[in-house]
Amino acid sequence: MPFSLIQSIRDDIQSVFDRDPAARSTLELLLAYPGLHAVWAHRTEHWLWEHGLNLFARWLSHVTRFFTGIEIHPGAKIGSGFFIDHGMGVVIGETAEIGNRVTLYHGVTLGGTSFQKGKRHPTIEDEVVIGAGAKILGAITIGSHSRIGANAVVVKTVPPNSVVVGIPGQVVSRSLPAGAGPDLEHGRLPDTLGDSVASLMNRLDLVESLLHMQLKDATTGEKQPPPVRVHTPTDGVWHGEDFMI
Repeated sequence: MPFSLIQSIRDDIQSVFDRDPAARSTLELLLAYPGLHAVWAHRTEHWLWEHGLNLFARWLSHVTRFFTGIEIHPGAKIGSGFFIDHGMGVVIGETAEIGNRVTLYHGVTLGGTSFQKGKRHPTIEDEVVIGAGAKILGAITIGSHSRIGANAVVVKTVPPNSVVVGIPGQVVSRSLPAGAGPDLEHGRLPDTLGDSVASLMNRLDLVESLLHMQLKDATTGEKQPPPVRVHTPTDGVWHGEDFMI
């Protein structure tokens, strides 16, 4: 077995230990990590694809999908240290390009948006983490060290060192540079729409308070009560009584 292949396998195994706290032993990885199996199978399938054995490569990728639940087109280009955690439902299209040390979770799609031949799938640069269920669609680029939140739908190019959340994906530039390793803190994602709504409601509170100082009942001359409205959340929690549930 060539040294480069042995080193590549070692790097793949180490990448799992680096990014999955549930990994306990090398034997466990060899026997029970479908993401690892899918990546190793893809390397063979991609070699066949590059050497003109397209039908055989596609058939092998079909077999790999049957056993792992992960669909990687043999034409996709994948760098070193690629890790698919859990993996069920992952789909990677023909012209997708993935850099080094990229992490994908289950249900991720790197899909195309065109019927035209040529480049139609995403390019994922180094050290990107893509959360469960996220959809990256079209011939766009996800910049290095970016983090795509779970279930985000991304249809536009994302600059390096960004966080993307929501549908369609809202890009947030990081205030601090990413660390040396992959960023797996999925619980620390911004709520761009929620923050915007809360800010708007705070401004509406101010406007209503100013208007209430001037509004009086035409008959009695007494100040009118403020209108009933939804209040801004407290510590990120929206209270049910505000919605009259």
